[in-house]
Amino acid sequence: MVSKTVTIEAPNGMHARPVSALVALVKASGQQVTLRTPAKSVSGVSMIGILSLGLKKGSEVEVAVEGDNEQAVLDEVVAAIEAITD
Repeated sequence: MVSKTVTIEAPNGMHARPVSALVALVKASGQQVTLRTPAKSVSGVSMIGILSLGLKKGSEVEVAVEGDNEQAVLDEVVAAIEAITD
């Protein structure tokens, strides 16, 4: 398993549109992806779960990936989160 902590930089945080795209990316990877905050841990394929984390600008979330090609999937998911601008 590999993981990395990411700070949400998007002014509007993680809302429905970017979370939907993130869930699609995670599902396509076929790997087990988990997003964690100090209060909660959720599956990367659960839109409701990710939204329930309440990730706002400045929030930190740990992204963990387990499975084949985990480093590449982690890099892809982290890049997708960092690319959110709206």
